Amino acid sequence: MNTLLLIVAAFSYSVGGYYMKLSDGLTKGGPTTLVLGLFCLGALLQTIAMRHAEMTITYIMVLGLEALASLLLGLLFLGEGITLMKLIGLLLVGIGVVVLRL
Repeated sequence: MNTLLLIVAAFSYSVGGYYMKLSDGLTKGGPTTLVLGLFCLGALLQTIAMRHAEMTITYIMVLGLEALASLLLGLLFLGEGITLMKLIGLLLVGIGVVVLRL
C-alpha cells in the first residue's frame, strides 16, 4: 500500500510539473488549476505514506520516482531530448530508489 501511495504521489507531482510548464508561469487558468491540484494530491498521498515509513525513505523515493517520471514526460510530451548524461543520471536515480526499497 505504501509503495502504491508513493508511486501515485510521484506521478501527481510529475504531471503537475508538466502542467506547470504549460501554465506559462501560472498565467493560464486551466493548467494553473491542475498544477495546484496535482501538487496538493501528491503532498496528501506522501503525507499519508509517511505515517507508516521513515520520512527519509519516503521523501527520497518520491523525489527519485518523480525525477524518472518527469524525464519521461519531457521526452514523450514536450519534445525534450535525451543525452548520455541524462541516461546515466536516470540509471543512478533508478538504482537509488531500488536500493532504498531493499
